[in-house]
Formats: sequence, C-alpha cells, structure tokens
Amino acid sequence: MSAAALADRIRQCRLCAGHLPLGPRPVVQFSETSRVVIVGQAPGTVTHESGHAFDDRSGVRLGEWLGVDFATMHDPERFAIVSMGLCYPGKAAGGDKPPRPECAPTWHSKVWAHLPHDRLTLLVGTYAQRAYLPETKSWPMVRRVKEFRKFLPQFFPLPHPSWRSSIFMRDNPWFTAEVLPALREIVAQRIR
Repeated sequence: MSAAALADRIRQCRLCAGHLPLGPRPVVQFSETSRVVIVGQAPGTVTHESGHAFDDRSGVRLGEWLGVDFATMHDPERFAIVSMGLCYPGKAAGGDKPPRPECAPTWHSKVWAHLPHDRLTLLVGTYAQRAYLPETKSWPMVRRVKEFRKFLPQFFPLPHPSWRSSIFMRDNPWFTAEVLPALREIVAQRIR
C-alpha cells in the first residue's frame, strides 16, 4: 500500500466513533519524503472543523518554534503530522480529553513504515513523550525538554505549544535561548 493510500485509509477510520462527541474525522499528513514528524496530542475543535493539523494559535506558535511558516509545516513532502490521537477526543475539565488509546497502536507503525529512516520525530507534549520515551515516564516534561540532546538524532521533546506554553517559556528562559535555536537548525537541515 502506498503512503497516499494509507493516508486515505486512516482518514476513513471509524474505530472509536462511539467515543467521539463530534464524530470521527482523522487528521493526518505524511509522505515517503517527510523527514520531520510531529507527534502531538490530538486535534482540537478548530482542527476538527478545518481538517488541517495545528490549524490554530498553537500551530502558529509551533511554526514559530520550528522556524517555518504555515504552508511549509503543512507540506507533507517535508512534515508528517501524526498525533497520538487523530480525532478530536472531546472536552474534559481544564482542557481536552486525552487522545483515544486505540489510535497510536493502530496507525503509527503503519505510517512509520512509509517514512524515511533518518527522520526526526518531534514529541510535542507529555502523551507523545511518555509513549516514545518510556524510560522517562517518571520525569517531568521540563526535564525531557531541557535534556533534549539525549534523545537526538531520533527524537526531540517539546512542550505543547498551547497558551500554557507562554508560562513554560517565561519560567524556563533556557527554552528560548538554547532549545529553540537548536530545534530550528535541526529542522532546517531535515527539510532542505
């Protein structure tokens, strides 16, 4: 199966339809040439409506962190966006519900099989970091992000770029001074 055929198949997924308040609408992008993979939490309501991952203020911030514009970040020839949950999971107290647990085990390995072996995977937020860096489950997210070099060249942990990241950036000035320049340099090398 080609990458395009797999993406179409994923977009037709109804595996957890009964648990999704707005119904299923898997949001995913990738191609055989995607050398940067963004693994976030799950789409929000704006993304659910538009069908474009990170199509909101958090996407603007993520693009700034990566040093790319909206069009570049949404170019599947350069970037894959395959979150832990591919559909909007619904609201919970203080934010959205966690990603559905069926999603990543069902689809991630199938997508990874189509991507370049020398890809960089950006682990955006705690759900992605705990899944792909299981040896760090007991760590606070701030430690994973601060020690990002330990996980290179395969992984790069980041906080979620929601409004809460303003607090994270204020409390951790090393993120802007050290992490973001390294992130932009590595991403630029991968998407040339």
